[in-house]
Amino acid sequence: MTAILIKNATIVNENRIFPSDLLIKNSRIEKIASEISAEPGIQIINAEGLTLIPGIIDDQVHFREPGGTAKATIASESRAAVAGGTTSFMDMPNTSPQTTTIEEWKKKQILAAGCSPANYGFFLGATNTNIDEIRKLDPKICPGLKVFMGSSTGNMLVDNMNSLDLIFRESPALIATHCENSAMIAENEVKAREKYGENVPVSCHPEIRSRAACLESTKLAVELAQRHKADLHIFHVSTKEEVQLLKDINRGVAFPRRRITAEACMPHLMFASEDYETLGTRIKCNPAVKTREDRSELIGAVRDGIIDIIATDHAPHLMEEKRNSYFKAPSGIPMCQHTLYGLLELRRQGELTLERIVEATSHHVASRYHITDRGYIREGYFADLTLVDLDGSFTVSADSLLYKCRWSPFEGRTFGSRVVYTLVNGAVAYAEGVVCARNPGMAMTYCR
Repeated sequence: MTAILIKNATIVNENRIFPSDLLIKNSRIEKIASEISAEPGIQIINAEGLTLIPGIIDDQVHFREPGGTAKATIASESRAAVAGGTTSFMDMPNTSPQTTTIEEWKKKQILAAGCSPANYGFFLGATNTNIDEIRKLDPKICPGLKVFMGSSTGNMLVDNMNSLDLIFRESPALIATHCENSAMIAENEVKAREKYGENVPVSCHPEIRSRAACLESTKLAVELAQRHKADLHIFHVSTKEEVQLLKDINRGVAFPRRRITAEACMPHLMFASEDYETLGTRIKCNPAVKTREDRSELIGAVRDGIIDIIATDHAPHLMEEKRNSYFKAPSGIPMCQHTLYGLLELRRQGELTLERIVEATSHHVASRYHITDRGYIREGYFADLTLVDLDGSFTVSADSLLYKCRWSPFEGRTFGSRVVYTLVNGAVAYAEGVVCARNPGMAMTYCR
């Protein structure tokens, strides 16, 4: 039996902040109390001056395995994730081969079981023609169905209305959507080429992948979900207009009673269009980083509970690829090692409270996906925990990066807080700058 006693922590959980000890036994939280005596031989973590929060559950990452292992692997990116306080992740299906069959989904589960220090879940991907596979999806072991309603590779763009209608009607699990209108984007690309040829500035990215393209596709997803009473989760909302749409459709309906929920991703909370000048294609992602006003609206929507969840959309590419011209540089940003750092910086700036950060990165994710015994600091729950020093500092350097691609848009930036410990299933996965070699990660299950 493994046992750890965390002493003198300040716990943030379920809109409370309070001093407490916490005892872990056999991967779960055994006891939470103001004073817990140490048993002989127990490992003690002195958390004096540290804040204890539930580990982040990141419901949108691209860990690239299989097929893209030159850029990232489940092992490399999950190590980066735990170093940043993330204890669980949900990986997207646009790998190679694509995760559009139950057989390929099972293969990814096996890959993660052998190497991931974080808990894991894998989305099944929709296509225009794989409805038979979708019907076989088991919602108790799969987090949901990913539908690319714009911007994807291979045959994963679902743009046939009959297929979309069937998917929203028959999916046995939550539907998560990437919403951009591909036809509108293609038209904008033609206009950009007419003006600039192949030398389109990266600053045109939010004009090409426009707010209108986002809103049009998001409206369609909402319409389909309302028509079929489907559980819809809208990934990476990026515009003020989508925020207003969310206000309108969920007016008077509080989380978790909402059938339609949404998330904001870290790139859209941390960057704005003027950052293209200094960061260029490093912050090229889909949907595009847009204006400072959009960023402000998104942060406000998170703060006010209009947007329910924060994720990363962690999507690493090699720097040699990102250095290409606009059309050749791939979209995607490595982000999962610095999620908590960025959010705690927003806290320091007075934009978000610690309680709201915990809700949006842990509580609401667990509740929205009905994750079994995770996302809260409760007796009997798995001990997925993060200890942070809110008054520490951390400078992102090349040497500190654990992503396989070995770059970050935050390189050189100093954050005013730091992650000290990450525990996954009651075992220390990260401590004071070191990721532990053991693999305590488990496949998440869902109470549906």
